[in-house]
Amino acid sequence: MSSSSTVLEDESKLSLADRAYLRMESALNLAGGLIILSLVFLAVMNVAGRKFFNLPVSGYIDWVEQAMAFFAFLGIAYCQRSGGHIGMDIVIGTLRGRILWLAEWVSVVFMFLLTLILIYGSALHAWRAYSIGDSSFDIELPTWPSKFVVTVALTVLAGRLILQIWAYARAVRQGGDAPVAVPLIEDAATQAAHEAQTVSGFDEGKV
Repeated sequence: MSSSSTVLEDESKLSLADRAYLRMESALNLAGGLIILSLVFLAVMNVAGRKFFNLPVSGYIDWVEQAMAFFAFLGIAYCQRSGGHIGMDIVIGTLRGRILWLAEWVSVVFMFLLTLILIYGSALHAWRAYSIGDSSFDIELPTWPSKFVVTVALTVLAGRLILQIWAYARAVRQGGDAPVAVPLIEDAATQAAHEAQTVSGFDEGKV
């Protein structure tokens, strides 16, 4: 699975928490998109300045290198919520009901534990960069902000995984085929229909 999936909602505390958390994830995702846009403008300035004025942007490579961590990680929790991360559904897609939700619960618990390890490691790495004054090669930009943002993004991801652990545990308890606050597995035809709907700009049921 590598495209956004349907996430159902209701008026339960779980769904309310999911939607509240989504607002923060969406803001971080938007920030990542704005950083990409700013890099596009920076690239244009660099090329135009070099070509017409023989004056490229100072430290252009340094700025791009530091910005990469921001746009690569700020949207990671949003992508997890929407089911956008690449996954293998060959086996999981054949399961149904409580067995499916139990398998998903085990998977998310494993992801959560791995994320905690990554948070610890990235925080140590960011602190080390800050304490020794690590900087980029050209214009000596401090590197700790781009390293610390990884810790922040992974922490937000850990919060999303906690919500999904809660959601899958609830689904195991209640059964059914449509739990809230988790991305539902969709077949290729449904995914294609959603992608076409997104590209066309038309909502389902509207002419």
